Order: sequence, then C-alpha cells, then structure tokens
Amino acid sequence: MRYRRLRVQDLLREEISLIIQRELQDPGLGFITIVDVRVSEDLKSAKVYISIYGSDEEQKHTLEALKRSKGYIKFLLGKRVTLRYIPELTFSLDDSLERVQRMEEIFKKEADEGKD
Repeated sequence: MRYRRLRVQDLLREEISLIIQRELQDPGLGFITIVDVRVSEDLKSAKVYISIYGSDEEQKHTLEALKRSKGYIKFLLGKRVTLRYIPELTFSLDDSLERVQRMEEIFKKEADEGKD
C-alpha cells in the first residue's frame, strides 16, 4: 500500500502542477512551484505544499486564489487521473527554503565570529 501511495503522490504533484500552469486563468496567481504532495493512508485527502515567489502580500493573494480554485482543480484531476476517489486538496505554504536560508546565515555568522 505504501508504494501505491507514493505513486499517487507523484502523479498528483505532476498533474496539479500542469493544471496550475496551463488551465487556471486566475489573475491572482503568482509564480507557484509544487514542492510536495502528501496523501493520507486512505488516499482521500492530500496536502499540497507550494512555494510562491514574491512578497508576503503576493504569497497571501496567490494562496487565496488557489483556495478559490480548489474545486476546479479537483474537477480537472477527476478527468485526468484514474482513481476511485479524488482526494480533498489542502494547499499549504512550504517555508523550508526560508528556514534553510536562515540557518545558512546563522552558520555563516558563527563562522565569521569564530575567525576573530
């Protein structure tokens, strides 16, 4: 079952990315990257982790636009993907890149202080 869930996660990540790039016409959408998709054990819910390029305000507007389009994305997934149930989608900002940058700054600062 674990292997199936991983295949479904990869398939959903790919298809959601294509739908956002090609099908959505919402002017509120910014530059979005699908970082990861995590599907529940029963395959009925999926958490989509996204990275949005832009300011905090642009990220907020893009996330709201995605939440508005969630039903349409699910509808298009139903046409493209052969699953018994199309998972309920939840979009969440992935801040891992920001955390890595903060950690690098801290390490750099500590290394610079260690040289003195």
